[in-house]
Amino acid sequence: MPIGEICNREVVIVQRDTTVAEAARLMREHHVGALVVVKEVSGKRKPVGLVTDRDLVVEVLATQLDAAVITVGDIMLQELGTVPESSGVFEAIQFMRAKAVRRLPVVDGHGVLVGIVALDDLLTLLAEELSELAALISREQEKESRARH
Repeated sequence: MPIGEICNREVVIVQRDTTVAEAARLMREHHVGALVVVKEVSGKRKPVGLVTDRDLVVEVLATQLDAAVITVGDIMLQELGTVPESSGVFEAIQFMRAKAVRRLPVVDGHGVLVGIVALDDLLTLLAEELSELAALISREQEKESRARH
């Protein structure tokens, strides 16, 4: 299954110059733990960074910096990993594990942001798949039991 089929396409985005205070407000308003930092290129939104609720706490609150002055560009992860929407789920999981990230922007063939996938999304998908496999085992045992009696 391509990751583009399960990613969340309603991504909350910000620009590099967005203040940390505004970023925190957006996270609260949209109930998200991360914002994708984008750069507009020819009218297309290309991801250039990611800022998480943890970044806000560790980089700004814990060091008592002014959230009204510090921008997401000052604290965002500089080495942003993305995954093409055509990548498989397990390929995305392997990439997340290799990069030690919980969230991953999903891009189209031109590097334009189309969604985001989070560890929580993948755990939900895998739990559903495992549940289906478990149900298959039960049904197979019932079928065999009926056929043999």
